[in-house]
Amino acid sequence: MAEPSRDPPSALSADFMSFSPGDTASRWLACADLQQEVYRHLAEYVPRVLCQGGGVAEQREELALQLMLLAPLEWFLLGGEPAAGLPLLRQGGGEALCGHVFKVGEPTYSCRECAADPTCVLCMQCFLASVHRHHRYRMTTSGGGGFCDCGDAEAWKTGPSCQNHTPADRNRETEEDPVSLLPPAVEERSYSIFSIILQYAVDLLTWEQEDQLPAGLEPQQRSDSYYCMLFNDEVHTYEQVIYTLQKAVSCSQKEAVSFATTVDRDGRKSVRFGDHQFCEQAKAVIVRSTSRQSKPLRVQVMHSALVAHQCFALKALSWLGQIIQYSDGLRRILCQVGLRPGPEGENSSLVDRLMLNDSKMWKGARNVYHQLLMNSLLMDRKFKKLFAIRFAKNYRRLQTDFMEDDHDRLVSVTALSVQLFTVPTVARMLMVEENLMMTIIRTFVDQLRHRDAQGRFQFDRYTAQQAFKFGRVQSLIGDLKYVLISPPPQWSQQLRTKFLDGFEAFLDLLRCMQGMDPVVRQVGQHIEMEPEWEAAFTLQMKLTHIITMMQEWCSTDEHVLIEAYKKCLSALSQCQSGLPDGEQPISLSLAGHTVDTFRYQVSQEKVSIHLPVCRLLAGLHVLLSRTEVASRLPEQLPLGDLSPHLLIELPLRCLVLCAQVHAGMWRRNGFSLINQIYYYHNVKCRVEMFDKDLAMLQVGASMMDPNHFLMIVLSRFELFHTFSATDLRRRFREANKDLAQQNTLIEEMLHLIIMVVGERYVPGVGQVEPLDEVRREILHQLCIRPMAHSELVKALPENGNKETGLERVIDSVASFRKPGVTGRGLYELRPEWSKHFDLYFHHYSRADQSKAEEAQRKLRRQNGEDTALPPPRPPPLCPPFASLVNLLQSDALLALEGAVLQWAGEPNGGGWTESMLQRVLHLVAMALLEEQQQLESSGGDEVVSFTFSSKITRPGEAPSTSGSVLALLESLQSAPHLEVHKDMITWILKMVGNIKTTRERTSGSSVSVSHGRRPEETVRDKDKAERKRKAEMARLRREKVMAQMSEMQKHFINENKELFQQSMEELEAAAEHSPPSSEPTCATQICVGPRRVGGAERHQLVTCILCQEEQEVRGHGRAMVLAAFIQRSTVLSKNRRRGILDPERLDPLFMHPDLSVGVHTASCGHIMHATCWRRYFEAVQQKEQRRQQRLRGHTSYDVENGEFLCPLCECLSNTVIPLLPHACSPDRSVEHPCLETWLKRTTQQAAALDSTHRKQSHGAAQQAEPAVPDGFGVGFVPRDVTSTLRNPFSSGVGEMINTFSMSAYKVGLKVNPNEQDPRVPVLSWSTCAYTMQSIERLLMDEKKPLFGSLPCRQDDCLSSLTRFSSACWTAAPIRTVQNHFIRLLSVLVLVPDSQLEDAPCFLDVDMFHLLVYSVLSYSSLHSLDQSGRSSVDSAHLHLLHLVTVAHLVQVLLTSTAGEPSMDQDGEESEEERLTCQLYGRLRDHLGRCLPDVSSGWRLWRCVRAGVLPFLRTAALFFHYMNSASPPADLLGTGPGQWEALCSYLGLPSNLLLLYQNHRTLLEPLIHRWCCHPGVGQVLHGGGVLVRFPRESNRLIDLPEDYSILINQASSFTCPRSGGDKSRAPTLCLVCGCMLCSQSYCCQTEVEGDDVGACTAHTFTCGAGIGLFLRVRESQVLFVAGKTKGCFYPPPYLDDYGETDPGLKRGNPLHLCSERYQKIERLWRQHGIAEVIGHAQEANQTLVAIDWQHL
Repeated sequence: MAEPSRDPPSALSADFMSFSPGDTASRWLACADLQQEVYRHLAEYVPRVLCQGGGVAEQREELALQLMLLAPLEWFLLGGEPAAGLPLLRQGGGEALCGHVFKVGEPTYSCRECAADPTCVLCMQCFLASVHRHHRYRMTTSGGGGFCDCGDAEAWKTGPSCQNHTPADRNRETEEDPVSLLPPAVEERSYSIFSIILQYAVDLLTWEQEDQLPAGLEPQQRSDSYYCMLFNDEVHTYEQVIYTLQKAVSCSQKEAVSFATTVDRDGRKSVRFGDHQFCEQAKAVIVRSTSRQSKPLRVQVMHSALVAHQCFALKALSWLGQIIQYSDGLRRILCQVGLRPGPEGENSSLVDRLMLNDSKMWKGARNVYHQLLMNSLLMDRKFKKLFAIRFAKNYRRLQTDFMEDDHDRLVSVTALSVQLFTVPTVARMLMVEENLMMTIIRTFVDQLRHRDAQGRFQFDRYTAQQAFKFGRVQSLIGDLKYVLISPPPQWSQQLRTKFLDGFEAFLDLLRCMQGMDPVVRQVGQHIEMEPEWEAAFTLQMKLTHIITMMQEWCSTDEHVLIEAYKKCLSALSQCQSGLPDGEQPISLSLAGHTVDTFRYQVSQEKVSIHLPVCRLLAGLHVLLSRTEVASRLPEQLPLGDLSPHLLIELPLRCLVLCAQVHAGMWRRNGFSLINQIYYYHNVKCRVEMFDKDLAMLQVGASMMDPNHFLMIVLSRFELFHTFSATDLRRRFREANKDLAQQNTLIEEMLHLIIMVVGERYVPGVGQVEPLDEVRREILHQLCIRPMAHSELVKALPENGNKETGLERVIDSVASFRKPGVTGRGLYELRPEWSKHFDLYFHHYSRADQSKAEEAQRKLRRQNGEDTALPPPRPPPLCPPFASLVNLLQSDALLALEGAVLQWAGEPNGGGWTESMLQRVLHLVAMALLEEQQQLESSGGDEVVSFTFSSKITRPGEAPSTSGSVLALLESLQSAPHLEVHKDMITWILKMVGNIKTTRERTSGSSVSVSHGRRPEETVRDKDKAERKRKAEMARLRREKVMAQMSEMQKHFINENKELFQQSMEELEAAAEHSPPSSEPTCATQICVGPRRVGGAERHQLVTCILCQEEQEVRGHGRAMVLAAFIQRSTVLSKNRRRGILDPERLDPLFMHPDLSVGVHTASCGHIMHATCWRRYFEAVQQKEQRRQQRLRGHTSYDVENGEFLCPLCECLSNTVIPLLPHACSPDRSVEHPCLETWLKRTTQQAAALDSTHRKQSHGAAQQAEPAVPDGFGVGFVPRDVTSTLRNPFSSGVGEMINTFSMSAYKVGLKVNPNEQDPRVPVLSWSTCAYTMQSIERLLMDEKKPLFGSLPCRQDDCLSSLTRFSSACWTAAPIRTVQNHFIRLLSVLVLVPDSQLEDAPCFLDVDMFHLLVYSVLSYSSLHSLDQSGRSSVDSAHLHLLHLVTVAHLVQVLLTSTAGEPSMDQDGEESEEERLTCQLYGRLRDHLGRCLPDVSSGWRLWRCVRAGVLPFLRTAALFFHYMNSASPPADLLGTGPGQWEALCSYLGLPSNLLLLYQNHRTLLEPLIHRWCCHPGVGQVLHGGGVLVRFPRESNRLIDLPEDYSILINQASSFTCPRSGGDKSRAPTLCLVCGCMLCSQSYCCQTEVEGDDVGACTAHTFTCGAGIGLFLRVRESQVLFVAGKTKGCFYPPPYLDDYGETDPGLKRGNPLHLCSERYQKIERLWRQHGIAEVIGHAQEANQTLVAIDWQHL
């Protein structure tokens, strides 16, 4: 790389040493032209200090910058030493505003009770010191850029300030100018220096020339040094940029990743430094490489001096932001300088220039000046309003620039709108003075340019680019929402005028939406291409809250409401001028009524689902009723201009369209229409779509003759001719094939009538409160099933403040049921609210309605009630809507009801449906309830005009010849085919009787409730009697069937007597033989040594899960295997830092007590034949090979690594354990030598064997042959061992032994299989020992008994694993195993003449592993003993004794008994005396290494606790190896555990007797152990000292409050990105390390692959298994290896017992200890890989995630 000539660092250092900022400031004070002098200084020093291309140390650059550039500014400003002057500027009293600017991911808190809107938030410190912490609050994470609203009185209804920001004197703050508090000299200098520095920064940040500098900044000597500067865009991906940089500037991938990360973070980065030509070459390559698919990356070749000045400009702006924090006066001065108009006039102030050039700047520059604006203008109340005016004046231009820009809104100046428009006083001021509302709406409409011929919006195909553009346009809607979020408490005339102007502009916008995306029914052929519909609905969803807020504003002022209503009606008239009013007029007649309308068929003409103008009018009309303006000021309303026929036309078409889609008439129009109908009813849109259409029908129906309304509805549903004559219905039925469609339309039409009359829970339609509406919504959701809080929130519409009103009413209608360890908390409906259930609730989907009906009928049956579901009592209607009830008694509806009831009388007619009849019965019931309610409310004083009960007794009119509705109902009551409706018909007839009784009473007498109920009670008694009779008949029928079955069984047994006799005899024989094999007594239960109780006669019969054949487990039989999973583990590790560094050279024979990495085996417990498993596994391999050719990608298991899923339970497995027979009974015939004899003989054998091996290896003659004991056949090793003892198993079993050995070796050491490696048997023993230890720890921590509490799968696994381990030496070269035994023995005793120099220090050996390895390898030595005088069992017992003593010494050496603790009073026991004695001997050997401990009790307590885990695991090991039954005491957790354990292991309960009884033998051994140089080194702190008992590892402690975690994560910076905040901070739950996940910056290479921080961490912390908490997503991440992972529910729940993934709901989260314990238990049981496997099998999308990049 070309290096230009530059000042050498030494020159800069000399300047640095001699530079005086005070002298420079003095020179500036004395000069005439300050700007010229400052610019001269900057021109000289900035290029020398900053951007030294040679890579000057960052720290040195920062120091030089502070001393030479910023310090003179501070000296000049303060007129002296800054360290003394700056604190003096701080004024007394606390800050009134907090103004803390949020970092990305920092927690923010909003009070749901007190916040003016959801954008009002507090930082964590202010929240904890405020009153809001005890309220209902919402917690979210910040996207960065906003600031804390503490101290802003307009942001909070109550408690605006926390304890830290309560202003000392609010009056002074509002009246006094803070500048007057500054010394006059400081004030003058501040104006001067702020003007110069701000001018300098603005000039440079808006500078567009690449090779020149602003006047006064040109360097004296111009060098040919340039930067090739790469700028960020949001078009190109990381991969494209990395690839391009590698090609353009010849850098490594790591450097390219670093460049790309910095460009993405800061917005630009220099990728090459050198002369002009050198940089131009790089620019050309970058532009050429990236211009093929899209616009090229932006690259500039910039002079180094310009880059240096731009860097300093950013530093200077940051400095200004810091300086003004010292004084409100300095802040006010900076605000004045920034907003002072320049010489150019309009938009010439420095702040204007910055804003208008925002889209041209890079990301880093934008962030810095936005931060300064927030620290200055937005923190000063006076200048905040002045800045808001400048912002509003430039609003259109700023938004247009933003549309053309491709950067996120977060880094655009337009994002500051949330800081300005959400302040109610500022928003209203801007609305009045700058007509802001109209500006926003007009800007929005201008951006959506595509229109059709009628001027409606027309959206093209929704491409990714259009979606991006449309997404940016939607930010304008967000700004409008901010302006409207708080309705004004008082209106001025100007505000009214400007709001109505804005409302008119909004109506223009809605007019462009009215009728957009029209559809025509496709007939014959399916639609070829799905039409675009998403954009229109996205727009509708975004505008939903705006429309609602507009109505809220209108409702607060009568004048505004009336004017808005007029304007809306006028707009609707203009929209409807195109309707075919008068074209093809028709006259309809039904039931003696006639109406004139026009012909229109939804199934043939164009129809649109978008009718926002019409719906807004419906909302305003309901408001007129709610505010009683309609009744008080009718003369001011244009009610006479309303044409009800036209009002209902468009909404009715829309509802008919929905009905026809449900009926299947629009199937050929594809999914786009189905999706539109779905969203039309969906909770996100329905408030301003479906609900308003229904309201408009209610408005129209209340103004029309009910018969006319119904005839028009029939006409639009295309059902008029069906009901105009019954015989026509029959003819139509015969001719029409689509009878099902016709029936569905009738059902939908009847449902619509039910909704129009019955839906009264809208304030203004019915006399209800808003909370009644919410309560009804919740009630009907809970009638479906119990629901979680989040489900209820999703089912309710949110208002503009993201509130549903749920919390205010939920407790009155529902009771909460807390969750368990899984699941969610659920709300259940209180029983007393079931009576309010309405089967035809208008927000039910068909599926919801069906579920709710079933649930309610089931509930009524359980309560012993009838199954009728009558409508609930409705609230009264408001006066303008009072005439709606007349629909229920209209002649047209009675004719409809009569027709349906008549059809229902024909069982096989087919022209009606159950749903149709159900709806008619519901309508009849509604009418009767209405009449009863009117009678009750009149009290007999008034004449009730609602006479439905008398009308239904009239017979049907011509041409219908049916009887009256009542007569039809009575005839249907006993119809057998209508059994399901019988209860409802009975209820209706009962109601008719009640009403009749009530009407017959004299007007003067009051209605007695008990009297009026008599007929009802008699009917109910009849019903009960009927039900009782049916139940009795059913019982008799059941008894008869049972008697028949019993008779048939007896008959069968008599016929097959012989068979049953044989079975009984076998059972009896088995019973006779069972007593002798009962449990032996405690005294005889020993699991190790010659006196052990074996299980030789135990035969094990197992069944293969694949072929279902039963097989006995035998050594020479067919091999049976157990599916198993081996994995490396650090669950027990006490030293995670010490991993396997070099697996090829690692010696695993001596496991360190820190258990840094172990090998764990688990099994699902399912057994197969080895041959069956082989066939299954080969089939899996072949399937995988075929699959990979079609579809490359990961599955939940990796076949190449031998993984497969258990064929039965699909549990992840990667090997199989061979099943071997139980151990033989001990040989009682041989002698049992004492420890001394055995040890002498064994050391002689080991020495002889070692000598022979060395002789064979080196071929050299030994100087002295060691003595060989009698009968020990050293010379006959090959023949004897191979011929007889080495083959106790068939070839199939041997092969499986080899298979598992290789798996343990391959996984444990992470190496390729090598059968010749001497470490193979060691890894098999290791996994046995480690698995035992981990299970013992689990049992201990969960306080479960040692035996009898393990699940079958773990019990089978341990049993098989131990028996395999005891046999696996037979598959290895015998010499290898013998060598292992000799080395193991040398740790404990001195093997004579051996040359083993690498025996480790006994403190560095885990004694349980040593015991297991020694016991399992001893057989290789014993197999050479031909004397027949010794037994393996004796050796096992002696090895146990030796290792136990060694462990006792280990525990004493590492004990903490010297630490102060309570002493035990009383006499010293034998155990304590002997422990003190042994400890004294150890002190003699080791001198001062051990502290002096006088308390024997304390020592013995330490020994007993420390050695207990060893004894427990040893008991488990020998229990499974020798198949010895455990004593009863160890099957429980009561007292006597220690004695039972010692007895079971053949040890004295006073373990010190082991030492005492063989003191002469053991003393030299102990002396040898203690004299090892490693012991002193470890005790002096030179190695890893592990104390016993080892504490169980736990997952890290998590804070109870989740926000503490979020706060920690927000302050976590990426360790590789120079202080950049991590985007996905992830916490390791195992070690507590915070990681920068899912980012390029922290990728590292592991085993040849680039992996993310989490995956890399799992290999060092968890041996490939990781548990992480993704803090910002509130999600637990499980990772296994590089390719497998899954997400798991986090342990944090809200008050409703639910998790909150992604923190979307924002409810406060608290730690659920039970769920965290469950995760911890999974980890400690080594179940993480299994959970991942099951999760990936259940959810295939998890397989596709690149887990290695997390």
